[in-house]
This record gives sequence, structure tokens and C-alpha cells, in this order.
Amino acid sequence: TDALQRRLERIPSIADATVRASITGRLEATVIEREAAFVWATNFGRFLGAADGTVFASIPNADPMPDALVGLPLITDNRFAARVVSVGDRIPDALLTTALRLEALDPALLGSSATSFSVSVDDDYGFRLTSAEPAWEIALGVYGLDPTETREEMDARIERQVTAVRTLFASRPEAEIGWVDVRNPGKVYFRAKG
Repeated sequence: TDALQRRLERIPSIADATVRASITGRLEATVIEREAAFVWATNFGRFLGAADGTVFASIPNADPMPDALVGLPLITDNRFAARVVSVGDRIPDALLTTALRLEALDPALLGSSATSFSVSVDDDYGFRLTSAEPAWEIALGVYGLDPTETREEMDARIERQVTAVRTLFASRPEAEIGWVDVRNPGKVYFRAKG
């Protein structure tokens, strides 16, 4: 029974398994399936992840997103490393925590009139926020690579970046700004549209 239980628990879509032998010699297995907490999109597919970061299922990019998953946080991973993400992997804690924190930001906190934005990560700028209306992109930088950076320090850096963007949007018309680089919140760079 222990061997079967271990085999079941190695299946990425199973969160927990219990196997019992009855007095008649019959094995009974109870499994608890993982629940999707986010969608991690790459060029090679969209991956469903559990709250602990475990990737447990995939959906081809060509397939429509099932209705039950439409409201989940969606993070687009354009990093070179994303080419090898597969079912059974685990998104690193710091990367996932930052992605979900950014995805949960209200655009109003940025001083933006946007109703939503998308979150992506790439090798050039790290995390980016992109709004379709009004159209702009914000580069936030890399998170999760410095093993000495605590969660509190990451949160404080995000807060400084949010404040810097809010200050920029308060001083210049948001509709005129196309690109904002706030990787260093003390020195914000922006590019006007056109």
C-alpha cells in the first residue's frame, strides 16, 4: 500500500493520496486533486499551477481557455528558461509570489485609468505590466534571483515602484506615455508615445 500511495502522490495532478487495504485484501485509494490557482503561459503552452507552484496540467495555446479558468491569474513567461516548463515542474516561490502580487495590483494604485493590465516576465526587463487602454508598458525588473532578498524587501520595492509610477501618471497625462522603466524607482525613465 505504501508503494502505491507514493506512486499516486508523484502524479502532478494529485495533491494527496491515501491507500488502505481492506480485510478482504482489496485496495482502496482516495485522492485529492490539485486545484488551479494560476495559469503560466509560455510559447509552448499554458500551464495550470496549484497554490504551491506545482504545474499539474497543460492546455495547448491553440485551444480556447475553459470557462472555469478564465478568471485565474495569468502570467506570460517569455524568458528563455520558459521553453522547458512542463507538467510536474514547480514555479519558484519568489517568482510566483511576485507574479501573483503584481497580477493582483489594482491599476488605480498606479494612478492609472486602465481597468486591467497583463503581467509578463522576460529576460530583458524582468516583470512587465502592459495595459491595452490606455496603451502603456511598465518595466519593473527581476525578482526572485537574489536569495538574500526577503519577502518584505520585495514588497517594499514593489511599493516604491508603484509610488513612482503613480507620481509619474499624476505629473504627466497617462495617455501620452508609452513606456516606463521603473526598475530603479529612484530614477524613473519614460518614453512618450509617437
